[in-house]
Amino acid sequence: MGSPVQGAVGPATGQSSASTDNAAPTRRGTELLLLGFAAFVVSAALMLVEANQEQQLTLRIVWYGLAFLALFGVAHAAVRKYAPYADPLILPCVALLNGLGLVMIYRIDLAMTERALRAGREINNDVPKQILWTTVALALFLVVLIVVKDHRTLTKYGYTFGLVGLVLLALPALLPGFLAPTINGAKIWLKVGPFSLQPGEFAKILLMVFFAGFLVSKRDLFMAAGKRVLGIDLPRARDLGPILFAWGVSVGVLVFQKDLGTSLLFFGTILVMLYVATERVVWVVVGLALFVGGCVIAFNLFTHVQQRVANWIDPLATYYDVGGGYQIAQALFGLGTGGVGGTGLGAGRPELVPLANSDFITAAIGEELGFIGLAALLMIYTVLALRGMRSALAVRDTFGKLLGGGLSFLLVMQVFVVVGGVTKLIPETGITAPFLSYGGSSLLANYVLVALLLRISDAARRPQTSSRPRPVPQAPIAEAHTVMVERPT
Repeated sequence: MGSPVQGAVGPATGQSSASTDNAAPTRRGTELLLLGFAAFVVSAALMLVEANQEQQLTLRIVWYGLAFLALFGVAHAAVRKYAPYADPLILPCVALLNGLGLVMIYRIDLAMTERALRAGREINNDVPKQILWTTVALALFLVVLIVVKDHRTLTKYGYTFGLVGLVLLALPALLPGFLAPTINGAKIWLKVGPFSLQPGEFAKILLMVFFAGFLVSKRDLFMAAGKRVLGIDLPRARDLGPILFAWGVSVGVLVFQKDLGTSLLFFGTILVMLYVATERVVWVVVGLALFVGGCVIAFNLFTHVQQRVANWIDPLATYYDVGGGYQIAQALFGLGTGGVGGTGLGAGRPELVPLANSDFITAAIGEELGFIGLAALLMIYTVLALRGMRSALAVRDTFGKLLGGGLSFLLVMQVFVVVGGVTKLIPETGITAPFLSYGGSSLLANYVLVALLLRISDAARRPQTSSRPRPVPQAPIAEAHTVMVERPT
């Protein structure tokens, strides 16, 4: 009985390592299970909103729930086919954030509709538009997954991406007002007919690709040490060109577009990528010194920067001013009303905060879900960013490490700027929360970002197909040459 068993085991143990590696789990079942949990949470939240706000349940929540399931079911199928080894937590985190954003936008729609009916006006709901934008964003997500089969191919177009990113970033400042209107004090939009787009959202990703490729090719330039001062090796003066260029771009965005948020996001992410590439803290110190100096100059020269700082220091003092602290004060009142546990979905008054469904959606969530709900939301963002950074650390090429780390930190930085502005930790910047806020440009750009993260994650987790070395063919004995070996004396 022993020999048949040994014969059965023999071929199995003699399989190549490549076939063994291909049996590694893809964890797509885990992803599908988590997407189902996200759909359950979103559906339950929609029911709570209608029960508290409308005192009844309507068929609208069924359609919204089915649309959510269909969209992310397609996204899961795309990841299963085109990035089977990608991290199983990234897409469910994105789905949950997007779904909670839909819930809160729907909740604010109901409140605004009720106010409009009392005033005898009509209002267009934003949830159908947000679902449409989500559909377009997921279609773009699918295109990126299909086209970018290997993230390393992006290095071929690094300088092209950098040029296109700069053009997109500068375009609103260069175009006349009817094509690039000033909205809420910032000139960051392009308007063509009924459609408006924020090109800076896409420019950030393109510039991340450019700087990742540039830092890989020019890493030695940033590693060279100059004069030593107080035990610190300062960079050489001739090596400061790239960081001065990034600083100039960020200051230009602040000056000409009056967009503090994009300026802070862009320069902060570049500094982090530079630190990851060189592991030299001196670059971060130099960059922060440059940014603080630029902010001081901008504060002394431009009134809109002074207004933002005044609103930050004491929003009640500028409560009734044009462009004053009314918005941030209302957000703080809402957060105070929510307290630790929140008022409950549909039981608060988040519509009293201007732009509650976009720039200040985290204040609306903090009011109705409380500190606990807002902390849970931030934990979802944290998990998303950590999984992206984990993939960046695990990927085998330097470009993937820098790009994945930069994109993950871009998410972290954006959430910090948004929540910091809403809670009065830093001056308010007008940036939207990723996947959560109403708006098309942010959704489109952030789904491109997630597609790139999934591609990097797939490369990091995909098992290496290690093939055994081929045996060197030996000549037949009849044709072998005779070699004389002499014994050493």
